[in-house]
Amino acid sequence: MHPLFDLTGRVALVTGGSKGLGKAMALGFAEAGARVFLCSRHADELAAAAAEIQTQTGTEVGWTTADMSRREECPRLAQHVLDRMGRVDILVNNAGSNIPQTIDQITDADWDRIVELNLSSCMALTRALVPQMQARRWGRVIHISSIMGLASKSGRNAYSATKSALLGLARASALDLGRSGITVNCLAPGPFLTDLPASVLTSAEQQAFADRTAVGRWGQPRELAGPALLLASEAGSYITGTCLVVDGGTLAGTF
Repeated sequence: MHPLFDLTGRVALVTGGSKGLGKAMALGFAEAGARVFLCSRHADELAAAAAEIQTQTGTEVGWTTADMSRREECPRLAQHVLDRMGRVDILVNNAGSNIPQTIDQITDADWDRIVELNLSSCMALTRALVPQMQARRWGRVIHISSIMGLASKSGRNAYSATKSALLGLARASALDLGRSGITVNCLAPGPFLTDLPASVLTSAEQQAFADRTAVGRWGQPRELAGPALLLASEAGSYITGTCLVVDGGTLAGTF
């Protein structure tokens, strides 16, 4: 491991870490030497993911269930991880969901749930974990936004609104925390065929997304691990308050 990307001695917390992009990023951190902690709502998936990452890398992997759509879970999760791992150096706010509804269809309950899960939990968990990063004068916060925060399509009102809001949250927090040695950034994945888009897109829509990329295909979750490692390591120490788009060239073309 090149020293710029070496995470030996670091601890990374990845929400929504039991599968898909979260699991891929967690594996990448573990391969770089970090101890890793995962959370999601499903114990069986967490146990399987933790065992797989630990077997492949030999590093310590902890996990606990947490529902990030419930505000009170954030401080509980933060304290649990600190008690178990002793510290959190890298926070990846990856947990999120989507309820496709047009603006005339969306209900208050659905809107509130997506805002709490995709946006407010990121604020609350960051707020809970930043003080111990400040004490050590080193930290990395990575919010998982989306190209749907930079563009959109019909029926993505709550999702696009929250993913756009994460960009503003990252900019402001970067200014708050930069002099404490903490960087705050967003990753904006494009078409990665994980469980979420597979559950809300038809086969025709999936092909249309692939056709819009410069590379003619969906991304594999593993392909987000490198950009995440850049932002989580010394290699990204002068990158803060910005958004790294990882979309296979989707936004490069408009015609």
